[in-house]
Amino acid sequence: MTFSPRVFSGIQPSGDLHLGNYLGAIRRFVPLQDTHETIYCVVDMHAITVWQEPEALRRATREVAAAFIAAGVDPKRSIVFNQSQVVQHAELAWVFNCIARIGWMNRMTQFKDKAGKNSENVSLGLLAYPSLMAADILLYKATQVPVGDDQKQHLELTRDIAAKFNNDYAAAIAARDLGNAEGQFFPMTDPLIAGPATRIMSLRDGTKKMSKSDPSDQSRISLLDDADAIAKKIKKATTDPAELPVELEGLKARPEADNLVGIYAALSDKTKAEVLAEFGGQGWGKFKPALAELAVTVLAPMSGGMRRLLDDPETIDAVLREGAGRASAIAEKTMADVRDIVGFIR
Repeated sequence: MTFSPRVFSGIQPSGDLHLGNYLGAIRRFVPLQDTHETIYCVVDMHAITVWQEPEALRRATREVAAAFIAAGVDPKRSIVFNQSQVVQHAELAWVFNCIARIGWMNRMTQFKDKAGKNSENVSLGLLAYPSLMAADILLYKATQVPVGDDQKQHLELTRDIAAKFNNDYAAAIAARDLGNAEGQFFPMTDPLIAGPATRIMSLRDGTKKMSKSDPSDQSRISLLDDADAIAKKIKKATTDPAELPVELEGLKARPEADNLVGIYAALSDKTKAEVLAEFGGQGWGKFKPALAELAVTVLAPMSGGMRRLLDDPETIDAVLREGAGRASAIAEKTMADVRDIVGFIR
C-alpha cells in the first residue's frame, strides 16, 4: 500500500472571514486541485470549543463554504463538506485522545494563548483540539496540509500521534497487511508551508495579526466587504510619514509599511522586492490608491460571489451534503480498519 497525494485543510466557521484568511489559506486551495486530490472542510466541531450561538454557527459555516466556492474551489473536483456531518471525525478523535498524552496537549502554544491564566475553566475540547485536528487529517490519510506558522506545531503533533499509533499497533497492522512498505497505517503528513506575505497584520496596528476579534472593523478587510468598503479601509490604514523604501532592508522597524507592501505583493503574486522596485521612493498618496485598486480588482468579485451564494443557502447546504457523502465513504474505510486494528468487535 502507498499513500496517494492527498491534501486536507479546514477552516473554522467563526464568522467574518477576512483578507488574512483568504491570502493565508483559501486562495492557496485552488491551484492544489490541479496536482492533488483535495479535501476542504468547514471544521464546525472545532468551533464549539467555545460556545457558539447555533444560528450564528450555521451562518458562519455557510459563509466559509461560500468563500471556498467563490475563490475557485470546485465542489466537483474537490470534496467540500462540514466536519459535523462525518461522524468518523469524532470517533477517530477519541481513539487519538487515548493515544496522545496530556503533556503533549499542555505544550501547545495556541492552547496556552487562548486559555491564558484561566486554563482550569476552559473546555476540555479546547485542550483536546489538536487531537481532533489530527483526526481530521489522518481520517483521510492526507499526505500534505497547507499550514501557516500558527498551525505548524499542531501538524507536528499530528505526526507524533500517527507515529505512536503506528508503533503501538505495529503487530496488528502487519498481521492485517494494512501498512505501507514501512509498516505505517497512517502517513507522516507533511506541511505545505505558506509562502511569504501570507501573515496579514491589522490595518490599524502592523504589530498585531489581522483578526475578527479586533474591536475595530477598520482593522480588517472582510471578504464580504464591497468595493467601496475595501478602498476606504485601505486608504485609512495606519502608516508612518516616511516614503516607501527602495530596498527590503528599509521595511525593518516599519511594521505598517511592511504589512501594506506584503498585502500588495500577495495580491499581485509578486515579491516585496518587486513591489518596492515599482513604488520605492514614492509616498503613501501614490501607493495606497494603487493598493486599493488592486484589492478591489481581486476581492470584489469574490465578495459578490459569496453574497450570491449566501442568498441561496439551500444550494450551499446541498454542496455540503454531497461532499459529506463522498468524505464519509473515505472516512468509513479508514475507521473500519482502525476498529479492527485496535481490537473493537464489529
